[in-house]
Amino acid sequence: MGLIPAVIIIVLWLGHLVWTLAAAPLADVQGAGWLWVILHVALQGYLSTGLFITAHDAIHGTVSRSGWVNTCIGTTAAFLFAGLSYTRLSTNHHLHHAHPADDALDPDYHPSNRYLPWFASFMKRYATLQQFVIMGVAFNVLKIWVPEPKLWVYWIIPAFIGAFQLFTIGTYLPHRKPHTHDMPHNARSMKLNHLLAMLSCYFFGYHTEHHLSPGTPWWKLWRVKEQRQGAMHPHGGELS
Repeated sequence: MGLIPAVIIIVLWLGHLVWTLAAAPLADVQGAGWLWVILHVALQGYLSTGLFITAHDAIHGTVSRSGWVNTCIGTTAAFLFAGLSYTRLSTNHHLHHAHPADDALDPDYHPSNRYLPWFASFMKRYATLQQFVIMGVAFNVLKIWVPEPKLWVYWIIPAFIGAFQLFTIGTYLPHRKPHTHDMPHNARSMKLNHLLAMLSCYFFGYHTEHHLSPGTPWWKLWRVKEQRQGAMHPHGGELS
């Protein structure tokens, strides 16, 4: 079943991007037209987040029972997100699960515990020369057919929105210090609100549940959250 949402997200991301680059207005937009531009940018950003979440689920083997299908989908999603290396992403993510929020051993954690240095470290950790070459070549090729402002507005900016969303909801808020005894895997979790959890980051805010059950795909994390809710302390282990 994991293959279905994975393919849907990839198709929606690609389809919406092609449509915005080809047909969505940008030049000479006035008045309420800017609201539609903002809406499409936000939607593309949300779908970009979905690409990363899809690659993440592939790392945990929840897209398909087939290893090569997981790798294929994960590689495709990571590449489309921003030319990311799926292999590098997988290696770092497994280290993160083995040593969550460890100052020295977790590649996704920053010992300063401060937002901006941590975000800069997060971005640097996954940036590679190969990625910049891929994105640069793709950008300059697309400029042949698409005006450069549209590429920035409908492609590049949404990718940064996705990165910001993933870092904030899926890394900084769950794993920032202080860590307490009621935080399994040094991870906080959002309070129970499935709609906000889905809109914020595809249920990735249910982060304690993800660390306790990494083999559960993103679209089933709400079930794990509900199963744990009755046993949890009213305020323990929740994002604040």
